[in-house]
Amino acid sequence: MRIGFIGLGKMGSGMARNLLAAGHEVTVWNRSPDKARALEPNGARVAFTPAEACAGAEAVITMLADDEAVHGVVFWANGIADSLARGAIHISCSTISTELARLLAAEHATRGHGYLSVPVFGRPEAAANAKLLVVAAGQKEIIDYCQPLFNAIGRQTIVAGPEPWQANLVKICGNFTIASVIETLSEAFAAIKKSGVNPEVFLGAMNELYNSPVYKGYGQAVMTPGTEPGGFALRLGLKDVRLMLKAADECSAPMPMASVIRDNMLSGVANGQGEFDWSSLALVAARNAGIKA
Repeated sequence: MRIGFIGLGKMGSGMARNLLAAGHEVTVWNRSPDKARALEPNGARVAFTPAEACAGAEAVITMLADDEAVHGVVFWANGIADSLARGAIHISCSTISTELARLLAAEHATRGHGYLSVPVFGRPEAAANAKLLVVAAGQKEIIDYCQPLFNAIGRQTIVAGPEPWQANLVKICGNFTIASVIETLSEAFAAIKKSGVNPEVFLGAMNELYNSPVYKGYGQAVMTPGTEPGGFALRLGLKDVRLMLKAADECSAPMPMASVIRDNMLSGVANGQGEFDWSSLALVAARNAGIKA
């Protein structure tokens, strides 16, 4: 397929490379041109505007940081809404609000475009290795048509429902559960370390108890939190928990744990951890306990 790809951060770059490796024609655009040019050796064509990335595309994929970035690139003059051909498809892989997903679906429908919400679960290494868990929602016919693209970037596709916003809610809720694991591990390790128990023993026990890739993947990171930019920045985790609280408010579903996590993430950001991996939430728990992580 002829694909436009917009947003070449840690996740998008790996996804675009895998689409190229699968034989798709990919035109890439990124706000920082160097990230787009880095894909030229893989066969990508570099666009100088979002409109150019849409030109001739059967589908355009966006993988951007937040609502503001997605809204901008869609609704700019000569953005995706103006530039995508009638009958072409916008596939939004970004973690965005359900509200924006509904707005995008309505806008594209008025212009004769297809629209799918297709957020993904996985860290940058999963994106690089085509091991993402893909969550798609929208018209079944469009999902079926785009399935080869999902096969190129992920290990499995889960269909959330016929309305695009449903996939976004699954992603937001999923990120909330991961954040909850990080928060509870952070608090537990703070107690373990302050009490003088070997944290390796606790980590080993938890891995045996849960046998979960989330616990295994984040347990080590939370036990020894880093202070360098990571795979998923704490500021983005804070953004996602805020999206969770907003979605919960829309359907009148109280989420007290989400409020606790938001406040602790905000504390981390206020203390200069915004670009650290979100496993650095452990530093907040350690500070609260009066110890060094």
